[in-house]
Amino acid sequence: MSFPTPPAILASHDLRAADLESRADQSLLQTYAWMQLSRTVDNRILELFRQGLIKGTVTGGQGHESLIVPLALLADKARDVVSFSHRGLGGHLIWSDHLCTHLNQYFANAESPTRAREGNVHHGDPAHRSLPMISHLGAMLSCVAGSTDSQRRKGIPAVGFAFLGDGGSSTGDIHESLNLSALLSLPVIFIIENNGYAYSTPTREQYPAGVELWQRAAGYGIRGLKLDCADPEQVLRFFSKLIDETRANPRPVLVEARTLRLRGHAAYDTGDYLPPGEAEAIAAADQLTAFRARLVAAHGADRIGAIDAELSAFIESCIQRTLGVPRPAPEGMELGLYAPEVTPAPWSPSLAPHGAAPEKPELLGFAQALNRALRKILAERPESLVLGQDIATYGGPFKVTEGLFAEFGRSRVLNTPLAESACTGYSLGLAVNGHRPIIEYQFADFSTEATTQVALNAATFHFRSGARAPLVLRLPCGGGLTFGSFHSQELESLFLSMPGLKALYPSTPQDAFDALLAAFEDDNPVLLFEHKALYRRGKALVSWNPNYRDVWKPRRLREGDYATVVTYGEMVHLGAELCQYFSSEYGHEFELFDLRALSPLQLGDIEASLARTHRLIVLHEGRRTHGFGAELVARLTEKLFFSLEAPPLRITALDLPVPFAPELEQAYRPTFDKAIEQIAAWIG
Repeated sequence: MSFPTPPAILASHDLRAADLESRADQSLLQTYAWMQLSRTVDNRILELFRQGLIKGTVTGGQGHESLIVPLALLADKARDVVSFSHRGLGGHLIWSDHLCTHLNQYFANAESPTRAREGNVHHGDPAHRSLPMISHLGAMLSCVAGSTDSQRRKGIPAVGFAFLGDGGSSTGDIHESLNLSALLSLPVIFIIENNGYAYSTPTREQYPAGVELWQRAAGYGIRGLKLDCADPEQVLRFFSKLIDETRANPRPVLVEARTLRLRGHAAYDTGDYLPPGEAEAIAAADQLTAFRARLVAAHGADRIGAIDAELSAFIESCIQRTLGVPRPAPEGMELGLYAPEVTPAPWSPSLAPHGAAPEKPELLGFAQALNRALRKILAERPESLVLGQDIATYGGPFKVTEGLFAEFGRSRVLNTPLAESACTGYSLGLAVNGHRPIIEYQFADFSTEATTQVALNAATFHFRSGARAPLVLRLPCGGGLTFGSFHSQELESLFLSMPGLKALYPSTPQDAFDALLAAFEDDNPVLLFEHKALYRRGKALVSWNPNYRDVWKPRRLREGDYATVVTYGEMVHLGAELCQYFSSEYGHEFELFDLRALSPLQLGDIEASLARTHRLIVLHEGRRTHGFGAELVARLTEKLFFSLEAPPLRITALDLPVPFAPELEQAYRPTFDKAIEQIAAWIG
């Protein structure tokens, strides 16, 4: 069933600087039509919500149209990048798609562009560089920075538009993103929609009296500008000039746009916190009412009335069309968690970049194998880049990136400021626009600064938008080196409790090399856990492995019939020692598996082993309570409970923060002697 035809005045979604001079009257009428469309649709959505036809919540843009519509019309939708806030319906309508598509999103029906997986104005359009918002609004700015930089790296002179509210301007992500964008000279226009309230909190309770938000730009060495959005024509002229300047001279700009919020924060907001008379004063200052009166004076009430009537008829026909769409079906929803598997990358069959044929195996350490993989990726895949703290000249705290900066330069090996959240969002923005970044966290522990970006933004990106988000997050983790609580965490259980992330945890130099290639070419965010004690733990022969993608499956390291042992990371080596001990001292043969891939889990071979041995041991360094071993035990025993001849045994760390002193850390972690005692007692 086709969509209703839009009115002719909505045929064009663009305005250019020349239009404001050569066809000024038509440009203003066009701007009015889009503003009126946005306002009327917002009002109708609110009515439909109150009728129970739209679920969730509704946050309207009534009063923000004089900012959003002019900017969206002036942006180059063929190359620019944007992330609208929850006040930006008018921008979504202009940027892409038919009104019916956007209404389908609000109705969360079977034709919703997000398959009804995401709510209301969160959807965006990643294919056209309109990035979907998340409710953690500050986190969106760095994504815009990343996608804008991605466009520039492709030779496309794009400008980014990142929206935030006066309330959101207080978040740490805002400052990280402004600093990072200034450091990289990214052409992003950051727009603070200052309507005076963050939900119910007035600006006087958000920042000190006398402070103006645009003045914060000085702290980052960038331009700061103030804009009154009372007159849409002045807004058009302001952004027409600013966009051209930013495109020609790439630098970030911070704009504080004073606008109005004609309704409460959302549909359920009664606004009873407003001082007496303030709601009336805001309504009296409505920019759309004043703009319409001006156009009536210039063109006559009949012409403007005809535009209004045509828009209203179009909107109602779209609503009726949308109401007829069936509800979404849940079947197949789980298949949308990850982006589809890709074909293997065209790697040269060599450890070295661009090698014509496999060379002899080389004796490499774990860190050296990762370095080789990074060098190969950077040399053979131009869409790749590596970023992180101290990774350039210094080569990273564990020297995994040593020599890469000298060979590939700053554009490909990028030192970042201490801003894990913004740098992760920047990487996500690069990824959804076609680049494939690899970000190193100096220690895995510091990735908790980016939990929102990793677990709520990147992890959910494909499920809620259908877009691919190929990025690798390298996490130097684990204890045993007396680094204490803030440099020794095992975080797999924390992150993998959130859906949408893939994860590899190699235990050998060969698997480290293979895992980095496999993670890099995947179209999803992949966590690569690298135990720090493995970086310098001896060397092993590493060669080109045409079956490198097998790292996504467990590997059987030892056959046995008494018990099945499942482990990963550094604990694989302890597991091998334990299996040998119980073979020689007890005559019990344990079947040992290196899990390698923690997400998604492929447990078929392990299930078959457990069906034969009837006993299960899970060994990992993370803590016992809520540790990853609990998930493994649950998955395996759900299927094989009645075949077990003993309760599953978990060998883990203690439920404590990681202690510092070697004696205390030794007592905290699984060790050979302690594990022997536990297994011997379990055997009985």
